[in-house]
Parts: sequence; C-alpha cells; structure tokens
Amino acid sequence: MMYMHHESGTGISADTACACTALRKASRAITRMYDEALRDTGMSIVQFSILRNLSRHGQQPLMQLADLLVMERTTLYRALTPLERQGWVLVSGGKGRAKYAVLTARGRQALSAATGAWESVQRKLLGEVGTKEWTTLESSLARLVSAAHGLET
Repeated sequence: MMYMHHESGTGISADTACACTALRKASRAITRMYDEALRDTGMSIVQFSILRNLSRHGQQPLMQLADLLVMERTTLYRALTPLERQGWVLVSGGKGRAKYAVLTARGRQALSAATGAWESVQRKLLGEVGTKEWTTLESSLARLVSAAHGLET
C-alpha cells in the first residue's frame, strides 16, 4: 500500500495509506473482475455501465451522462464511439451544441445479454463482502464522491 510521508494536525501520518491509491487499486481489481466476466459479451464494464445508465434514465445530454457516471466528457466520448459502432447507442445533436445519447433496441438486447454475466460477478463479490458491509461501503463511497466534488471548487 502507498503511504503518506508527512504528518499534519489532521492525524495523517506516514502510516496512513493514501486514499487515492487504495481506492484506485480496489477499482482496478474489481474492474478487472467485471471485464473478464463480460469479455464474451463484447463489452467492458465501463460500456455496460453506460448502457445501464441510459436504460435507467433514458435519453441523456452527454454532459449530464458524464456527470452521472462521474467521468470526464472526453473519456465518455471515447467510450461511446465503439457503442455507436455496434449500434447500441445513438448520439445525436440537440439544441445548440448539446449532444444526446440514447440506448437503441440493439443496445437493450446487448445489455440484456450481458446482464447475466454482470449479475454473476455481482453475486460473487457481494457474497464475499456481505450485503450489510456492501451497503455501508456504498454509502461511504457516495460520501467520498460528494466530498471530492466539494473539494474541486
């Protein structure tokens, strides 16, 4: 684990793990699990997440979709390109320069076909961690996202 190398009045010391490093390690490990499970579906967990969010929320302005996913817009645009190529998502212009993404019928089929693989990993992971602990962790992660948004300004 990566550690901070200074002390401050906040209780952070050389023994405190770097929050960013710890979270990124966990994220990479879990992403790898989901990507491996989804490999045969032809999509990554990032793409699955985009399709799932479009399925849940309907047509979205790209800027709003990026915010929903906590992604940089350029990263979202790059992730949408193969989804458009597959015919799973349609990106079209709206008012002004705004662009919108919508899940296509083909995208719904692809999402449906990939959901079983996703559910399998989800069950294994939650079985390992425990539903109660996951609920607590999910809440803590949401607070971290909110805190990070507050610190960006």
